[in-house]
Amino acid sequence: MSEYWLISVPKDTSSQETFKKMNEWTSRKQELCTNYIFSIPELKVGTLDQLVGLSDDLGRLDMFVEQVARKLAAYLGDVLEDQKDKLHENLIANNGSLMTYLTTFTWDSAKYPTKQSLRQIADVISKQVGGIEMELKQKSSAYNSLKGNLQNLEKKQTGSLMTRNLGDLVKKEHFVLDSEYLTTLLVVVPKHLFNEWNKEYYTLSDMIVPES
Repeated sequence: MSEYWLISVPKDTSSQETFKKMNEWTSRKQELCTNYIFSIPELKVGTLDQLVGLSDDLGRLDMFVEQVARKLAAYLGDVLEDQKDKLHENLIANNGSLMTYLTTFTWDSAKYPTKQSLRQIADVISKQVGGIEMELKQKSSAYNSLKGNLQNLEKKQTGSLMTRNLGDLVKKEHFVLDSEYLTTLLVVVPKHLFNEWNKEYYTLSDMIVPES
């Protein structure tokens, strides 16, 4: 899997010129890496005190976002089940692969207007990710419930005759219904004991009807 580094360097005359120089030294001459521009607009930083005050909150927000992202990936892996090896193919962002999202990133000004302060943008992101986490919990709970019901149904259909639903094996005509004196009992007998059972079952009680 490729490793991506997000770096920030002081610019010279322009961002493009700085990128050109960095690309020249790290990619063309040294062949150390492939570089992409991760474009972030000029945001309203505010005062130094405001930035310092926001620093700790951004650290916590970063951990929270990563935690939710990992939960989403783990949940998707559970849903894929036997196709879990295709997890990376199914992890998408903005209808594209994660690699494409990273290498062609553009700031969404409609969701995060640059006229807002960093604090406001951070609050918007926190609220959105919190909503995603809540939706994930609800869908995960519904999925686990449905999966449990399906497993119970499969167990009833394919499990031991002692526990499974016998509706597909036992029919109405196999019972003596509406009789004042007769009661039908169902007995599960292993195949290798069938002949022995068939010879002796009517000796278990005086009230058993032979060859019934």
